[in-house]
Amino acid sequence: MTTTVPVAGRETVMAGEFTDFEEFVHASLPGLLRYGHALTGNPHDAADLVQTVLEKIGSRWTHVQRKTGDPLAYTRRSMANAHISRWRRTRRENLVADVPDAATTPATDPFEHEPLWQALRELPPRQRAVIVLRYYDELSEAEIAQTLGISQGTVKSQASKAIANLRSKITGGREVG
Repeated sequence: MTTTVPVAGRETVMAGEFTDFEEFVHASLPGLLRYGHALTGNPHDAADLVQTVLEKIGSRWTHVQRKTGDPLAYTRRSMANAHISRWRRTRRENLVADVPDAATTPATDPFEHEPLWQALRELPPRQRAVIVLRYYDELSEAEIAQTLGISQGTVKSQASKAIANLRSKITGGREVG
């Protein structure tokens, strides 16, 4: 049995006993996609990230449910870890055998020119994960620490660094009174 609580016009899934993996996915998919979008900065990459993590969790569902106590927190942590791993692998230059025939223009993201979104996208993955979980998913510092597998002190320091980083990017380094 799961519990959903309306938060800021959307339902948030609370930790609880899910009867099966399908129920878990159905209840938590919208929130996981939003979290993935905020982590990756792209809805397509977010969907890929969520799918990859859910495939891994689905194959070990009974173990995850029995050992973690909170499969949603475990899933978020897995998403953050998978995103960080993917970011580390792909931040280097990607070499291709052939040059593409024609230049393609990617579909425009409606938030692409939004200063806060741009600044958020430029944060390091762990800082971005902390900010998204704190201010978007409205989790407490203890819940974020549990979700990411880090200490509460690390959550506080990463949030502080991220906010200072966002502030400097948005204000362009000038003092705000």
